[in-house]
Amino acid sequence: MSVFEPGVFTPAPGRGSLGRMLRTHARVEVSLTLRHGEQVLLTLLIPLALLIGLSLLDILPASSLGSTSKVDWITPRILALAVMSSAFTGQAIALGFDRRYGVLKRLSATALPRWLLVAGRLAAALVVVALQSVIIGVVAAFLGWSPSLSGLLSALVLLVLGTLAFGALGVLLGGALRAEAVLALANIVWFALLLAGGILLAPSSLPSGLARVVELLPSGALAEGMRAALVDGVFAPGPMAVLAVWAVVAGAVASRTTKLT
Repeated sequence: MSVFEPGVFTPAPGRGSLGRMLRTHARVEVSLTLRHGEQVLLTLLIPLALLIGLSLLDILPASSLGSTSKVDWITPRILALAVMSSAFTGQAIALGFDRRYGVLKRLSATALPRWLLVAGRLAAALVVVALQSVIIGVVAAFLGWSPSLSGLLSALVLLVLGTLAFGALGVLLGGALRAEAVLALANIVWFALLLAGGILLAPSSLPSGLARVVELLPSGALAEGMRAALVDGVFAPGPMAVLAVWAVVAGAVASRTTKLT
């Protein structure tokens, strides 16, 4: 019996490297997100509309602003909203309908491990958040935004942790319920966290007990951490710890409860 040297026959069947599969899966998820009109509306147009409107109109109470300009006060919170929109609401809805149409079931028949399916979505969410942050930052700069340079590194860490936390929560929601229920619940949670989760209403403007609860929510932790970093220029270990705990717990639960169909 003859023995052939490796590479004699092409193509050579076998699973690709994990890094290559992760990059390919993330690239596909990013392209699908950017081509989806509703996703672009949710992840970019609504945050931009709120940024421009709240920066130019006299809507925000002066007691919340203090000595901070409107655009400096609202921009960190709009960045937090953008993370929540893409990593949580967008991911949950997309995953819910992927399950409904059998996309995950078909992907599970490939060489992609289940954890890589989740990791690819989270990597795609990080890319989308990076694009969102650049666009929102440029628009805010035209409106007069002047962030504290000493807090940029802290803000970057918060954006990554916030994306991982909200992404894990999005996978948890989108992987457990029917697509129609995910669509309704994801939007309800989005509106609730926007209005009462520490994004438009700072915890300092709420009663002390409620303020503490809001600070422990991922939305409140991210918004307050971004404010501390970009307005005060200080490191925010408390919000970072809250986001890390949410990411770990939600990720662990999602890995056990996510359904393929």
